[in-house]
Amino acid sequence: MLRTTAFNTVFLFITAMLANIASAEIYRWVDQNGKVHFSDKKPQHKQVNTVNINQTNTYQNVELKPLGPSSVSTNRKRNKGVVMYSAEWCGYCKVARNYFQSKNIPFKEYDIEKSQKGRDDFNKLGGGGVPLILVGKKRMSGFTQQRFDNLYYRKK
Repeated sequence: MLRTTAFNTVFLFITAMLANIASAEIYRWVDQNGKVHFSDKKPQHKQVNTVNINQTNTYQNVELKPLGPSSVSTNRKRNKGVVMYSAEWCGYCKVARNYFQSKNIPFKEYDIEKSQKGRDDFNKLGGGGVPLILVGKKRMSGFTQQRFDNLYYRKK
């Protein structure tokens, strides 16, 4: 009986601590050298922005669909014009970026958290997660090498 009570007490304590962690705020600020910082503690004497971490997700699966009519003005003429909307913290974005560079695939990248044009275009496209990749008139939500190659190297 004593073990069960101790276990329940520890379980409740851990649950309460996790709830506090989950509700913590994230702060973003830029130092005098232009470097962006993120922290869960509000820095003293700095102008900060609170980061809403629920706004943008990372795609776990790849979804392909036609781009459709859009008012997004991107330069997708050269080499089927690859454009990637990304975020610095996104692991799939990093994999895609490294892949494009390793294969010498020219691409234009917009960090949706640092570029106002990137954020605006991402929103116009109805982006819900990153990476969001445009290949010519095709749209790829998420990234895998095989799916990208099928889009990029496919004959017209």
